[in-house]
Amino acid sequence: MITATTINQDLSPLKAKLLEHPLYTKLNSIEAIQVFMTYHAFAVWDFMSLVKSLQQKLTCTELPWVPVGSPGSRRLINEIVWGEESDVDTQGKPASHYELYLQAMEEIGADTTPIVDLVTAIQNGASWEDALSEAHIPEEIKNFVRFSLTTATSAPAHIVGGVFTYGREDLIPDLFIAIVRGLANQQKGSVDTLLYYLERHIELDGEEHGPMALQMMQELCGDSTENWDEATDFAQRALEHRIRLWDFIAAQV
Repeated sequence: MITATTINQDLSPLKAKLLEHPLYTKLNSIEAIQVFMTYHAFAVWDFMSLVKSLQQKLTCTELPWVPVGSPGSRRLINEIVWGEESDVDTQGKPASHYELYLQAMEEIGADTTPIVDLVTAIQNGASWEDALSEAHIPEEIKNFVRFSLTTATSAPAHIVGGVFTYGREDLIPDLFIAIVRGLANQQKGSVDTLLYYLERHIELDGEEHGPMALQMMQELCGDSTENWDEATDFAQRALEHRIRLWDFIAAQV
């Protein structure tokens, strides 16, 4: 029987594989990080749909307002959305983490065209399915995004929560931050926003969003073995998709 206390044990081999992935040691130059960010931007962007999916499922987003679900879960997801969608950039101006990442990409000289073109197509009215199908990006990226958005748009709350909490929490190890800091010392200014993004994301995930998400999962799954099993299954799929994404990016660097 999978429970809140055993789920991390079940996922630990996949997480270890990610945290020890050879990709990180390849990110030892500005050029390598530019390639990484061009593809990683899709993971930064589609993460927001998982967050907003949970907000739609756990709070009232229609009029007239009525209480929905648990006040605890409402508070948790609204605080997470506030942090992810309305944080501040290096100048103290409001920005989502996606927009902050785009700033970092522009500063370091990474190609923002692929992710911006996809998001712009959706903003202009295309369905995400059509926009993704027609996008000029590798199939490996399409597969990663397709899993995330299909989950966000179709799965029940406990499955979306499982992917968000266990399959998409911070998976960038201290090694990568150390590499970026080293590059910052060599080329002052070009990676400042990226370093800020990484440190801010880890701060929020570790001190605030991580504990909040675990509490949310306890409320969503409770004593239901079926819910815990499904949440774990989809979290495993999310981690496997991230490993394949990391494999692809490592081959491009």
